[in-house]
Amino acid sequence: MRAPASTLTVLLAAALVRGARIPQRRATICNGHAELCDRPYGNVTFLGAHDSFAFSSDPLALAADQRVNLTQQLDLGVRMLQAQSHIFENELKFCHTSKILLFDGGTVQDYLTTVNGWLEENPNEVLTFLFTNPDGASLSGMWEPAFQASGITDLVYTPPQVPMAIGDWPTLGDLIDNGTRVIVFLDAGADTDRSVPFILPEFEMIWETPFDSTDPTFPCSVNRTAGPLSTADHMSLNNHFLDINVLNSGILISDPTDAPTTNGVPSILANAAGCAPLASNRNPNFILLDFANIGNGTQAVDQLNGVQ
Repeated sequence: MRAPASTLTVLLAAALVRGARIPQRRATICNGHAELCDRPYGNVTFLGAHDSFAFSSDPLALAADQRVNLTQQLDLGVRMLQAQSHIFENELKFCHTSKILLFDGGTVQDYLTTVNGWLEENPNEVLTFLFTNPDGASLSGMWEPAFQASGITDLVYTPPQVPMAIGDWPTLGDLIDNGTRVIVFLDAGADTDRSVPFILPEFEMIWETPFDSTDPTFPCSVNRTAGPLSTADHMSLNNHFLDINVLNSGILISDPTDAPTTNGVPSILANAAGCAPLASNRNPNFILLDFANIGNGTQAVDQLNGVQ
């Protein structure tokens, strides 16, 4: 017999007084698929956007590595956003430079504010940031204030220890249920400075394949790694974007003309298979693409995750 509403209210109040924990609502769809909710973060393949800040629809914008903006990238299924930072006039910005190319992607704070807005509207998504820090910007002095001002800090995950082995990560469902569904990696600085615990040292937990490849077969090797964990205990990232060596000058630019092939299912799956022996026969955790809106990156990642 069902108890009256008033009785249920009394029982609930009594449970709270005794300190009983009310079970959290369990996420049933995680990153678009129910099958991923019980999958540990370290056992999922995520689609990534290389130089995610550098977007332009102008085909003559040679410094642009994406054709659609941040929100559109996320709407397409991108769940790792990569970006390169630099300090300009004491301000931390996302941009990249070469001998002839400059792309100014605006401030880190504005970028994070945009992403935070998307996350608020999409509460069942786990997102990874992978940022580079070539100018050695202070974690507590420049990075953390940008995160705080954007409002996204409330969503970041701080692991119980660093480094985290690939099998130590919580499930996507747990990250979503706990409201800690943003993981932040930095390529340099977080290994020696742990003053901001949620900013994690990338290479202690992720190894990468070679980047700036001009070979469409994407030969695989462990290009960058660090820390006490074995390669087998690291997650892995495939830099699956193709560059052109302009007139053999050593100046590399991304290749949009080949993007339909590079970002096609056969190329991505072949790259994953070629790297699997280096990753204990696991699929890569991250597939990083230029021009993420071209080709079939989402379809390839779904196949790697065994979901459709």
